[in-house]
This record gives sequence, structure tokens and C-alpha cells, in this order.
Amino acid sequence: MKIILLEKIDNLGSLGEEVKVRDGYARNFLLPQNKALRATESNRAYFQKEKAVLEAANAKKREAAEKESKKFDKIFVTVIRQASESGALYGSVTPRDIADALVADTKVAVDRNHVILNTPLKALGLFTVNVALHPEVKTEITVNIARSEEEAAVQKKTGKALIKTNEDEAKAEKELAAEEIFDKPEEHAEEEAA
Repeated sequence: MKIILLEKIDNLGSLGEEVKVRDGYARNFLLPQNKALRATESNRAYFQKEKAVLEAANAKKREAAEKESKKFDKIFVTVIRQASESGALYGSVTPRDIADALVADTKVAVDRNHVILNTPLKALGLFTVNVALHPEVKTEITVNIARSEEEAAVQKKTGKALIKTNEDEAKAEKELAAEEIFDKPEEHAEEEAA
């Protein structure tokens, strides 16, 4: 189906472009959300007549989004979740969780649809996430997923997740074995002699 876009849509086009999309995408998403019109002669004439109004409204929305997105500069959003010793979350952090945390921190109206997250976050650590308050205005925020507020503060300071890895465990075992050798050198000397 050919449609006329009423706003910029990523990977599709800009305001006023005529593009061809799948029928279901147009009928189920673009048309009901008022993001596009069917590309008929009457709709083309309507768009040409209303083009200046639509562009002015889009520019006004973009300016408001730019103003609001400045509140997100260098912001760390902390999300507290339960996790295993290896850092895997019991559950995941979704766009809704991030949007709720942003609203609590910045008092900016952020919807879950504004948070661009391809896959849910399922581990402890610091993650960079894009937030698009307008199709033409995107900012990056840092999501800090931790088990507690104290752990979140340490992760923010160090820039690393506080998890135990297999390498950490192997290193701890080697240090423990080395301490045992130094604590009882005569026992280890007898074992080596035998």
C-alpha cells in the first residue's frame, strides 16, 4: 500500500514522503496512529493544502522535545533488581521500567514507546540506551542496573558491574592456595618430598 507520511519515521521516510509499505503495517499501525494517510488523489490534495500547518506543528513538537531532552544530559537512571551471583537478573529491565525511572528522576513525561531498546536488559551493569521524545530528537542515557543503591553508587563510580566471574573465582582460589602454602611451609615441603 502506498502512503503519505505525516511525520518522520525511522527506516521509512520523512514528513510528506510517499512510500510503499505492507498493508498490515499501514492498516494496523500507521493509519490508526495518524502517522500516515493513504496515497489517494484526495489525500494528496489535502496534504498539499495542510503541508505548512503540519510542518509548523512538527517543528513546534521538535523544539519542545529538544528542550525536554536537555534534562537527560549525562543522566544515570538507576534500576534496582534481584540478580544471581554471576550478575544475571531474575527477570529483565524493559522500556517501561526505564521510562518509569526517568519520570521519577527528571519529572519529564516519558512513555515506554520513547525508550529505544531492541532487547530487554538481563544483566547487572551500565548500559547506554537511546530515548526519542520526537522522531528527530534522540538522546542517550545510561541505565545503571544493580542489586542495591550502594552497589549502584559503586558501579557508577567505577564504570563496571559488580559481579563475580569465573576468572575472579579462579584468582581467589589461587590466592587462597598461595596463602595456605605460606602459612604452613613445612607440611607442603613434606608432601613434595614424598
